[in-house]
Amino acid sequence: MTDTNTTRLTTLLASKSAKRGDFVLASGRRSTLYVDCRLTAMHPEGQLLIGRVGLAALRAKGWPIDSVGGLTLGADPIAYAIAHASALAAERGDGAMVRAFTVRKEAKQHGTGKLIEGPFESGDRVVVVEDVITTGGSALKAIDAIRAAGGNIVGVLALVDRQEGGREAIEATGLEVMSLVTAADLLPLIPA
Repeated sequence: MTDTNTTRLTTLLASKSAKRGDFVLASGRRSTLYVDCRLTAMHPEGQLLIGRVGLAALRAKGWPIDSVGGLTLGADPIAYAIAHASALAAERGDGAMVRAFTVRKEAKQHGTGKLIEGPFESGDRVVVVEDVITTGGSALKAIDAIRAAGGNIVGVLALVDRQEGGREAIEATGLEVMSLVTAADLLPLIPA
């Protein structure tokens, strides 16, 4: 899906979030590309574009969903942007609202001891969101927690797919993965 909003989002990610160099990733792998999606996802224009492009991609895919969410912290602003965009669209009579939630890395040791926070409900049809897919580990951890809480995973939506095997690892579990931007989209746009 290429449109003006997707092009603007890709350009914003390349200018704010992507860097060339020598980096150690969360997976422990070394890479010459680093992508910190939070720098775009927490930016006002980034929120606007992620919400619009993410919601449009989900609707174009036709996945029936009640809520979106994933492992904190990377997935949080993406899920919130999509939920916000769905509320604005619903006000215009364009589809139903989608709720957002977050999956903690560990259950709280106080209060209710929840692992999933927000308006997630058992039985929800869920799209797991991820900021950057490298190995797929974060998305797979979120998928396990959501399934354990009674969620029905419809698919996975990544803001950026690094194209390093993570998509394939997730798809090996039987889930479809969709990305808004790929490393190949970003590389030519990264400032020197």
